[in-house]
Amino acid sequence: MIIENLLFSYGAEIKKYKTNEIIFREEELPYYYFQILKGKIKLNNYSEGGKEFIQNIFSDGNSFGEALLFIDRSYPMNAIAIAESKIIRLPKADFLTLIKDNPKISMSIHHCLADRMYYKYIMLYNLSFQNPIDKLKLLMEYLKSYHDDKCPYSFQIPMTRQQLASLTGLCVETVIRTIKAMEKENMLKIVNRKIFY
Repeated sequence: MIIENLLFSYGAEIKKYKTNEIIFREEELPYYYFQILKGKIKLNNYSEGGKEFIQNIFSDGNSFGEALLFIDRSYPMNAIAIAESKIIRLPKADFLTLIKDNPKISMSIHHCLADRMYYKYIMLYNLSFQNPIDKLKLLMEYLKSYHDDKCPYSFQIPMTRQQLASLTGLCVETVIRTIKAMEKENMLKIVNRKIFY
């Protein structure tokens, strides 16, 4: 996360998005660095049949789509607000100047991009699993890895069952059944429909 005042000093602005509003579309060229001030964003694609595949979900303080600012390619995904959101937006040229002027921020961006690549490797590996328990467990372990408390059931999964299905390539009914089976095996707990891993 880049300090907000620094972003504003390089010409950033705040833009508000309503739930389900598109921030950018697949095939559009990247013109901005985006950082979430408040809200929730999903990166997704749709199959030819209209099935949604969620690549990732980001919330307060996260940036998204910045990898494309370093290459001359269009977005391979959509970015959509899944809650009312305030996003700091900095033009590409100003963003590149900012990281050139601030080597520590540049290193932080490299770290963030490496972490995102790690996530992509995990999710690509996840596709090789046939067992839905293995798919969900790998995703939940990855999400919990950023949580300080590693005790069982200490981490609330910040996603709906539909979002878990879209991230793992499973249908929502399979996710619901699998989560119930995982609870019976004491792999997770469900409290008020919320999943704790």
